[in-house]
Amino acid sequence: MPAHRLPLSLATVLGLAGAALADPITLTDQAGRTVTLPKAAERIASIPIPMASTIIAMDGGTGKLVGMNPTAKSAIVEGVLGKIFPEAKDIPSDITAPNFIPNVEELAATNPELVIQWADYGADLVDPISNAGLNVALISYGTEEKTRYYHEMVATAMGKPERAAAINGWRDTVAKEMAEKAKAIAPDKRPKVLYLGRAMENLTASGNKGNYNAWYIDLVGGVNASASVEGNGTTISPEQIAEWNPDVILLNSFEAKLGIDRIYSDPILSLTKAAQEKKVYKLPLGGYRWDPPSQESPLTWMWLANLLHPDVFHYDLRAEMKKAYKALYNYDLGDDDIDGILWTQMQGDATNYAQFKAK
Repeated sequence: MPAHRLPLSLATVLGLAGAALADPITLTDQAGRTVTLPKAAERIASIPIPMASTIIAMDGGTGKLVGMNPTAKSAIVEGVLGKIFPEAKDIPSDITAPNFIPNVEELAATNPELVIQWADYGADLVDPISNAGLNVALISYGTEEKTRYYHEMVATAMGKPERAAAINGWRDTVAKEMAEKAKAIAPDKRPKVLYLGRAMENLTASGNKGNYNAWYIDLVGGVNASASVEGNGTTISPEQIAEWNPDVILLNSFEAKLGIDRIYSDPILSLTKAAQEKKVYKLPLGGYRWDPPSQESPLTWMWLANLLHPDVFHYDLRAEMKKAYKALYNYDLGDDDIDGILWTQMQGDATNYAQFKAK
């Protein structure tokens, strides 16, 4: 399959000035609030974890990110973005406590023109920012629709709506193509896929409602093995997993020390069909973690589609990654970079994983 062309060349967008950057900008955030900026934001602080790398992608660099969540910073420093943008390690990450309550003094010290905060966790997370006289826009997270909206929101705030249009257009093209191909996959050919949101100390899984992992598992022709779970991030037992007996197990990329041996060394989990058939995979860590929604999500879908149905989906993932990273970050991704993102040293012997090796 030929490499996908982004609907609008992001390399071209990098050179566009966008709307007049000195004009006032008005947007509606994901809490339905109207936010007015006197001009395109040049200094943005992000309290939600995923937004730091999103801001970098929408701007094509780190110049506008003046503060971020410490967990977001660890993902950047540990991942390939830390290599692409080594200056990110110097961006302050003390603007929030671990529970997303803003550290207003440190936040104000970054002199932000816009602060991004969560929309869904109450006024205690928002009012201190507003009361400090800072502009704040709120985001909601967890679905494809919400992701596309906050992409548009932050790009508009920067005066670069073309960036979001191009990135979201890419998402739309890939998702529609996948959905069309998946129609031909019979129900009895759709593997049961279990995504473990945590697996080091506790095992957690999520149902289908509001679960982004379940959404893309379905998109690429799989079935969420934990669909019966009530809520998200619910603690489960090895015995419950054995009862589900998933065909594929996906491990999160949030737990840095988590490897596929976690499943193979467990006396119960090692007996599952997934383990017996060597179909245990750790989600890649790229510009952001590939498990949740991000600017790189189409790459996650391609990765999983190729693993679940290599007879249906034939993405040249390495070529797609190189093209996407050039567009998103203006970076020429090397083969060693790709091997690191995909954890090929750890899981290169897993079933169907040889397709991702450098040719």
